[in-house]
Amino acid sequence: MSSGDLVFGAIEDGKLRVFKRPSMEIILDVSNAHASVKDLDFRFSVIDSLNSMSAFDSHCGNLSTILMLLTVDFGNVMQPDGKFLVSLGSGGSGRVWDVTSSKPVASLSKEHDEVFGFCKFSRSERNPVLYITAMRGQGGSIVKWDTSSWKRASTKHVVRDPVCAFNASADGMLLAVGTIQGDVLIITSANMHVQNVVRKAHLGLVTALMFSQDSRALVSASLDSSARVTMIKDAKRNGLSLWIIVLVILLAIAGYYVKTKGILH
Repeated sequence: MSSGDLVFGAIEDGKLRVFKRPSMEIILDVSNAHASVKDLDFRFSVIDSLNSMSAFDSHCGNLSTILMLLTVDFGNVMQPDGKFLVSLGSGGSGRVWDVTSSKPVASLSKEHDEVFGFCKFSRSERNPVLYITAMRGQGGSIVKWDTSSWKRASTKHVVRDPVCAFNASADGMLLAVGTIQGDVLIITSANMHVQNVVRKAHLGLVTALMFSQDSRALVSASLDSSARVTMIKDAKRNGLSLWIIVLVILLAIAGYYVKTKGILH
């Protein structure tokens, strides 16, 4: 398929369709993808620039209404056989679709009592992984999947409250989680370490998260009609400052020990 815009549509009754723009030609049409579609995301393997991405959510109460619409502009260069779409449904496993062949290529199985919530491919070619949020009895976790074998690579528990919003930064270095308590968490994707937590960032549950293009800020929106911009701290800089402080303290202790013991006299 030549490069261009694709539109992904999911219906509340489980139908999944992929359209090519501007002709609106249907290139993937699955009537029973899931009992009910909860989330979608698209993977590209080779691309020069991601020009634009937008999401539209509509909740009208009718089972035949569009639940979500995702539009992606692929730029000028794209590998034709590298297009994958992941879909999550209520109560079941996730599924991976090859948009080129219009066929499912993998099923992403749950473990124990997991309930999948949101999915997001890494936007960085250097870290081609898929992230899926999962709820269990102890809270929210992030599951990392290998996009070559479509096997589970790791699972990390990150928060006690249910996750209601999720996103990844453009460089693939950071993940963001929003909870029903209005908290916002920023997570380092490499080690799944919680880098920053904003307690009660909103009075209501978090409905949307979006990183700035340079990954220095995170915009969050809430059911309470509020929006917030959170500046992201430089983890490397903070880590270096901490080591400098520790070094100064150790040198001070050593100096005090030398002085009191009279070693230099």
